[in-house]
Amino acid sequence: MQAMTEAQTEDRRLFREAADLAIRLQNDPANPVSIDMVRTWVARSPRHEAAWARVAAIHGMTGKILSRQRAAAEGGVAGMSRRTLVIGGLIGAGVAAAGSLTVPGALLRARADHMTSTAEIRRITLSDGSEITLGPDSAVAIDFTDARRTIGLLAGMAYFDVARDASRPFSVLSGDLTATALGTAFDVSNDAGFVSVSVDHGAVEARAADSEFRLAERLNPGDWITFDNSSHAIARGTREAFQIAAWREGMIVAERETVSAMVAKIARWQRGSVVMADPSLGSRVVSGVFDLADPLGALEAVVRPFGAKVRNITPFMTVISPV
Repeated sequence: MQAMTEAQTEDRRLFREAADLAIRLQNDPANPVSIDMVRTWVARSPRHEAAWARVAAIHGMTGKILSRQRAAAEGGVAGMSRRTLVIGGLIGAGVAAAGSLTVPGALLRARADHMTSTAEIRRITLSDGSEITLGPDSAVAIDFTDARRTIGLLAGMAYFDVARDASRPFSVLSGDLTATALGTAFDVSNDAGFVSVSVDHGAVEARAADSEFRLAERLNPGDWITFDNSSHAIARGTREAFQIAAWREGMIVAERETVSAMVAKIARWQRGSVVMADPSLGSRVVSGVFDLADPLGALEAVVRPFGAKVRNITPFMTVISPV
């Protein structure tokens, strides 16, 4: 068991290193130094290569390979032989509006039992021993009775580590979606009208009225779903446990998420308002790993492939608009 734990720790470390390299590459894709750093890192061992492959898959890098031909066309350097460096990864469709805390501040404060501010992450221990890690610009309302445990995620994101109590189900409500856990840990976020649930360990039942979730769907470790509150469309996938709620460690792992949802997530780390001047941009879809230590850089990495620019107009306003 100890060996497995050490292996998981090492995989987590390598994944983060690979993600950092991917972030650097996506911020400066034509830089031969960044490309050479990735080539050297990937060649260190099969585990390094496997970690890079996981990050590449998350970025949706299917079929866009940095080959010799592409490098020559773009004035870059030669490809990576067998350990091919894959870049790109953008797929499109979906509808969303950008935004952070969409509930008016006064109303949110009146409803919430706990709230956080920009870039603040807070750990909350509940009366039953469960723990909530509440993300930035987020709010929850708590309703515990003798028969049930209910958390309303009013805005933002939260990771729930649930104490087992078979007599009192633990449910998180956000938008039209209800996620019910049975002694488990899972992540829930609500951004720009999209509610996402990712299961770390244990099991979660997801349910939403007037959708294919009305009869409930069981999510097992590694499973994730994203639910569109407007259209009730659903996206599904799987990821490794250490990628779930990675925002707690300073990065966001996105898989097939709309630009509006990603902007809303990252904006929770950026002071002031973040506004998208072109609403049509929000419906584009992106995958990738984004560094929350530099929220402006992360926003730029999200929108740059679509020809948009991030401008910090004042300390209290950031605008995303066509170049």
